[in-house]
Amino acid sequence: MNIFQTIKQEKGFLAMLSPMEDVTDTVFRQMLCKIGKPDVFFTEFMNVEGYCSVGKDRVDHRIRFNEIERPIVIQLWGNVPEDFAKTVREIKELKPDGFDINMGCAVRNVINTGGGSALIKEPELVKEIIQVVKQEAGDIPVSVKTRLGYSTVDTENWIGLLLNQGLDMLTVHGRIAKDSYAIPSRWDEIQKVVRMRDEISPTTLIIGNGDITSSRQGEEYVKTYGTDGYMVGRGILNNPWLFSGREDIPEEERFNILLEHAKLFNEVWGEEKNFSVIKKYIKAYISDFEGANELRQRLMMVNNYDDLKELI
Repeated sequence: MNIFQTIKQEKGFLAMLSPMEDVTDTVFRQMLCKIGKPDVFFTEFMNVEGYCSVGKDRVDHRIRFNEIERPIVIQLWGNVPEDFAKTVREIKELKPDGFDINMGCAVRNVINTGGGSALIKEPELVKEIIQVVKQEAGDIPVSVKTRLGYSTVDTENWIGLLLNQGLDMLTVHGRIAKDSYAIPSRWDEIQKVVRMRDEISPTTLIIGNGDITSSRQGEEYVKTYGTDGYMVGRGILNNPWLFSGREDIPEEERFNILLEHAKLFNEVWGEEKNFSVIKKYIKAYISDFEGANELRQRLMMVNNYDDLKELI
């Protein structure tokens, strides 16, 4: 029984944070450990071709993590099986709690390289990638995060193919690659995935993803649609306390967490990342109180920790 099955057995379901580029880095995850930790974290998704190139040092920061973030899954993307194999062979020394293959990212520059959702159109390549990752991962669980199809919903064929690969876990975003976020996530199709799993691969955990904005909603969806858990993406930027189930967070706590986040950002990244990256979290923390909008506008003008601290 792997770590994910153990959590499912003990808790009844899994609550997970989706990997988001330049958002869910080790600093943000460490902050969530303080204010509302999910059952499972995922790293930002790292390109295996980049990792296997001379530019390795420009991408490997995405898989950096602290022990308090466990259990944590390293997510990888790309379309070259040999690079997946080499990457997993090397980074399994970090002893992650799982490896996840990104087959769901719909960002244009990712799709244009043949990675992310573009793999939905390459079934034979998908099988080869999963096979080499499982072979190199050994006892470490292997999972896939994907969508319901590329240009049309193709649950039966596409998800059926994945379920026949013996995955430990499969996360399904209830949209297709061509969908905008204006189109609601199709949880009825995710429910269909659960029924397919029961017939094809009963030991594969199914995680539903799409439009979850609170832990209460996530738990309700697990019960309604029969998944083994839920995954939150954009919702965490509207409420970093989401996994705690808390509401009405006091202003002082919001200020303190933003300052602590900014300080840790400096300690961890130093000159590796521009301080302006912090600004994408300002709306997440500074909201839901009188004067929040005005304060956010002023905070967006700061360029270093000292100025941020002084303004707060």
